Amino acid sequence: MKTLSEVKVGETVKVVRLHGEGAVKRRIMDMGITKGVEVYVRKVAPLGDPFEVNVRGYELSLRKADAEMIEVE
Repeated sequence: MKTLSEVKVGETVKVVRLHGEGAVKRRIMDMGITKGVEVYVRKVAPLGDPFEVNVRGYELSLRKADAEMIEVE
């Protein structure tokens, strides 16, 4: 499967599954990234970290390590 870190700028994807354990997974879910939500990749920093995405109508910056834990389709 594909992770959020592999998505190109301008694409909209749907979250299929969250990997990770405990506090890290909870933090991602608290930011609004849950199963079934659509995520639009708005920008990626020049060195690939962080990502700027739109989730549930607001902008969010994610580290590449966190984006790799989010499985999308």
